[in-house]
Amino acid sequence: MMRSNATAMTNAAAAAEPARRGLPPRAKSALMQAGLFAAPFAAFGVFLLFYGVNPIDLYVSMFTSAFGNRYGFGEVLIKATPILLTGLAAALPARAGMINVGGEGQLAIGALLSTAAAVTMLQAAPAWFGIPAMLLAGALGGAIWAGITALLRVKGNMNETITSLLLNYVAFYTVGLFVHGPLKDPASFNWPFSPPISDALRLPVLNGSRLHAGIAIAVVLAAAVWWVLSRTRLGFRIRVLGANAFAAERAGFRVSRMQLLTLVAAGALAGIAGMIEIAGIEGRLRPTTGANYGYLGFLAAWMAWNHPLRLVATSFLLGMIAVAGNSLEMNSGLPSSSVHILMALVLIFLLAGGRIGRGRRA
Repeated sequence: MMRSNATAMTNAAAAAEPARRGLPPRAKSALMQAGLFAAPFAAFGVFLLFYGVNPIDLYVSMFTSAFGNRYGFGEVLIKATPILLTGLAAALPARAGMINVGGEGQLAIGALLSTAAAVTMLQAAPAWFGIPAMLLAGALGGAIWAGITALLRVKGNMNETITSLLLNYVAFYTVGLFVHGPLKDPASFNWPFSPPISDALRLPVLNGSRLHAGIAIAVVLAAAVWWVLSRTRLGFRIRVLGANAFAAERAGFRVSRMQLLTLVAAGALAGIAGMIEIAGIEGRLRPTTGANYGYLGFLAAWMAWNHPLRLVATSFLLGMIAVAGNSLEMNSGLPSSSVHILMALVLIFLLAGGRIGRGRRA
């Protein structure tokens, strides 16, 4: 009798368990993600209401400007490309336990070296040789600039976050020195920019749009970084280093060498972004080439928790918000820079959601 009562109580408890749980875990996760996506837009809507702007009308116009036609969608992809590459430049060192905030400067120096090569040695080069050579020059420029941070980290034991950040300003003035001096276009009517690169060195574009081959290059590089990190012995070592540098050293890893090579590889990715901006969009070097893309890439990497494939999605999201910022300025009277408030809110809510999710799993 007691056994039957116990069995009945157990069955009743098992039957009541789904009711206590409520929604299935997948449904809860989906609702949480939807809420995290909507929350920053709701918070930004309150900010808009404070300035007398109807947030619903504004969001509709922003969405239409980004996805209402082929041109708008193409502009989103164009904006997302350098964000993705500079995001990879932040995500790769982060997986090794380092913080690289120098994507801005590494992109600028990559653009400088690729332009210098294009207007001096590669002026008459055919596309099949000149474009890969420019790509290598851009990667070399970014790698050299990141190498400074790496050497200061490995040899001088200096914090790579501070040095990479400060080197962004040095890179900005270095580009300014060249576009006002050795690389200045004689026919520029005293405007500070380089001579245009030859048409043969421009990246192929899709007919009737500004979409260029650099978009595909960025996606391929993101997939390559993911494959290296998740499927190779080198990637395993990088992840071990990021999890516990002391344990990696005790295991016999050459920690200093790995840190140096990881930062240099990250700089090369950002330098390629600089080359793509020159060969795909601008056609010549300017003092503002690639401005703010390094910081947006760093933001995208944090939003993706430094996962290369998720970074594709977060870069696309930030590219969409950046393109929609022009609509914000025209339809609300607020400056286009106000869109950075929305970007910051998106980051804050995603980071908060990730922290909550980790706490629940714990």
